[in-house]
Amino acid sequence: MHERFPSRLLENAVEAFSTLPGIGRKTALRMVLSLLRREEEEVEAFGASIIRLKKEIQYCRVCHNISDSDLCPVCANPNRDPSVICVVENIRDVMSIENTRQFNGRYHVLGGIISPMDGIGPNNLEVESLVERVRSGDIIEVILALSTTMEGDTTNFYLYKKLKDFEIKISTIARGVSVGGEIEYTDEITLGRSIVNRLNYRDTLNL
Repeated sequence: MHERFPSRLLENAVEAFSTLPGIGRKTALRMVLSLLRREEEEVEAFGASIIRLKKEIQYCRVCHNISDSDLCPVCANPNRDPSVICVVENIRDVMSIENTRQFNGRYHVLGGIISPMDGIGPNNLEVESLVERVRSGDIIEVILALSTTMEGDTTNFYLYKKLKDFEIKISTIARGVSVGGEIEYTDEITLGRSIVNRLNYRDTLNL
């Protein structure tokens, strides 16, 4: 049974907040009431930051990471190794791996993983741009750092088949990340070790 609101404006704000992932109506109500207690300037700044994010955020033209410009800080950093690409599912995974401070290459954000149940196929992901980066001839290793779920494994194998004929090393993160686990929820020490102790992908297949 829904709460009875004394104000339609309050109810509309709660409804808006409750559309966010993981935010129920009670949490949304606490957030809205908290905003109401703040100074008007603070609330205006809060709203403006969200609007500016939506209007001005960009995606890196190389790796598809979120960025303030057409080239993200990782791809623009001359101290990063451009010959090693770490393939991840989403931007949260980039942040998780960066927090380990164990990887000095660059990334490729697929934008998801293959999941027929959700209607997501290879054509919905940034697969061809990855192949083009490898085809450029400057890449020596591609690390497949996707979630150790059935969908993640399916995507890993699909990418392996797309890349195996290139003269590059294809590796995958060590199974320090538990089977069925998602990268963003793995602790930094375990994730860092999984990157450092990565395995040759072909050796993980029963071929």
